[in-house]
Amino acid sequence: MTSAIEIYTRPGCGYCTAAKSLLTRKKVPFTEHDAGKDPTIRQQMYDRVGPGSTFPQIFIGNAHVGGCDDLYALDREGRLDAMLAGDKATS
Repeated sequence: MTSAIEIYTRPGCGYCTAAKSLLTRKKVPFTEHDAGKDPTIRQQMYDRVGPGSTFPQIFIGNAHVGGCDDLYALDREGRLDAMLAGDKATS
């Protein structure tokens, strides 16, 4: 079973593009929340991760992964695929 993936993005963000690219290469569906178009979405992100957070902010299931660098680090460490598959032991 695949965990639900959410990513908060803003237009023109290279890190957002890179994070979405990795998820796309992994062939996992994700829900993108464009915080650049809707201030209520940006506030929702801040409510979840704290004010002043950078973009993107990524959630796999209920786990807050962090940003693009964090996502790529999980992949390099070999932990991302298990998280995407819903293995709670890796989070």
